[in-house]
Amino acid sequence: MKIALIGYGKMGKAIEQIALGRGHEIVSVVDVNNPEEIRSERFKSADVAIEFTTPATAFDNYMKCFAAGVPVVSGTTGWLDRLDEVKAMCANEGKTFFYASNFSIGVNIFFALNKYLAKIMNGFPAYDVRLTETHHIHKLDAPSGTAITLAEGILENVDRKERWTLETAEQPTDLMIHAIREGEVPGIHEITYESDVDTISIKHDAKSRAGFALGAVVAAEFTVGKKGFLGMDDMLKF
Repeated sequence: MKIALIGYGKMGKAIEQIALGRGHEIVSVVDVNNPEEIRSERFKSADVAIEFTTPATAFDNYMKCFAAGVPVVSGTTGWLDRLDEVKAMCANEGKTFFYASNFSIGVNIFFALNKYLAKIMNGFPAYDVRLTETHHIHKLDAPSGTAITLAEGILENVDRKERWTLETAEQPTDLMIHAIREGEVPGIHEITYESDVDTISIKHDAKSRAGFALGAVVAAEFTVGKKGFLGMDDMLKF
């Protein structure tokens, strides 16, 4: 498989290492120092582009990939106000886009566990629920895309919560997300249900970026040859 990398920071380098180890070829690398590379013939020759950049640049990168006829696998978060536009292009123009707020297989198991626990806790209103996420100081968006996905899983299943909020809960119906930025933490997400008599919590603690990078490469392998808007549920079939 021929892969183009968009973004060559720590995640991009981790993806490169895993992709090469799985027998794939990196045909193009686009970064802040060579943005014109995305219009090159090398880039257009890729079977798929894997994109990990910033919220401010992600959508423009997708449009350039679509123009080049290259399917996109992206793990950039913080741009989801334009998600419907990407979905429409996949549905109406035959584009291919795989998005995940987190490519870790373990995190996606955690997503499923979160929804299952939320369904149970919907019947126990004595428990309030909150969410805490911790990431490295270089992460630009807050809350994390993973935290938002977890919050949405709770809101879908816990009737007493109506929206998520960052740092403060103005109403009892608010689900508070506490976002911490410290050190070089790859990612910790914890959901806590608390009553007057006890506390129930579930947590995912990433040890490194390797799990995210591997998931992104596996997603790229899954995406090649497919059309439309894809996600981890399609790949893992939970």
